[in-house]
Amino acid sequence: MNGDPTERREPATGDPAETSASPPRQSVEEQLSKAKEEAQKFRDNWHRAEADFQNYKRRTEQEREELRRFGNVSIIINLLPVLDDFERAFASLDSHLAGLSWFDGMLLIYRKLRQLLENAGVKPIETEGQAFDPRFHEAVAHVEGEEGKVISEVQRGYKLHDRVLRPAMVVVGKGRSQESGDRSQESGEEEGKGKKEEGEPKGD
Repeated sequence: MNGDPTERREPATGDPAETSASPPRQSVEEQLSKAKEEAQKFRDNWHRAEADFQNYKRRTEQEREELRRFGNVSIIINLLPVLDDFERAFASLDSHLAGLSWFDGMLLIYRKLRQLLENAGVKPIETEGQAFDPRFHEAVAHVEGEEGKVISEVQRGYKLHDRVLRPAMVVVGKGRSQESGDRSQESGEEEGKGKKEEGEPKGD
């Protein structure tokens, strides 16, 4: 064999370009920052889910309350014509019939029905003398009278709590015409003149 047996050879290191570069290790600060970002993201999602649940709970409670207050609306609306029939019947009957057993029986049923509706939260809508309000009144005619005021009621209206079940049908004043105003003024002047003549002493 050629060469010095004591000669040592250095191991080949290879080409640095051929060796794959190892990924840089993250520092402790970078890992901590990333963990904080993820924790904040989880916290935001939790707050959002909690807010959604509270809104759902509030909406469910409102729907339950609405159902409790207005769940019997359809039944009440169907009872209103019965109430109208009772009132029309009593308006057309002779007052001399009061005291008869069948009349008193009808009156008792009517009062019980009215009481039942009142206990459920049904109230009549005020009309005569009130300012016309399209939310509660439905004008069926206009006559001479104080403009914008309800003159008379044609059909009674009702509301359940703060909700209108049926608007009241009313007659509304449209104001007084000029001719009517002139006649009223002349009538007042003549009346005043007559009183003045009555107060004057008569001559001999």
